[in-house]
Amino acid sequence: MAEFIDNPENWVVVSFLIFIGLTIYLGAPKAISEALDNRSKKIREELDEARRLREEAQALLADYQKKAHQAEDEAKAIIDQARREAEALAAETRKGLSESLERRTKLAQDKIQRAEAQAIAEVRSSAVDAAVSAAEKILSSKASGSPNVTLIDDSIKDLKRLLN
Repeated sequence: MAEFIDNPENWVVVSFLIFIGLTIYLGAPKAISEALDNRSKKIREELDEARRLREEAQALLADYQKKAHQAEDEAKAIIDQARREAEALAAETRKGLSESLERRTKLAQDKIQRAEAQAIAEVRSSAVDAAVSAAEKILSSKASGSPNVTLIDDSIKDLKRLLN
């Protein structure tokens, strides 16, 4: 037994066993176990919360992606509608321009026809006036006397009426 007391390694083992015994007696393993259990419970709750937040974030992301896709489809529809309206407006403008051009052409043709008719009427009137004047000069030079003059004047008036 003296060898046991003199050996320092034996005292280290005895003191270690006493330390282990005291820690067990004072409930250190239970406290350590409870602390570890509490810590694992807290970690589990944090993981659950993180999982819940991740799922929520994924749901929000999917919702925003869906909304972005819908907005893109709406934008395409708006652009297509605007393109159709622009094409319709261009076609309507071309049609209106064509109709306006046709109306103006017809008005110009009518104006030309009226001018031609007026020119022809003026030429006829000038020709009639010249013929009457010539006839009057011829008749007045050949006719002498007052009964003939009256007859000539009446004939000239009838001639003017007949020619117009």
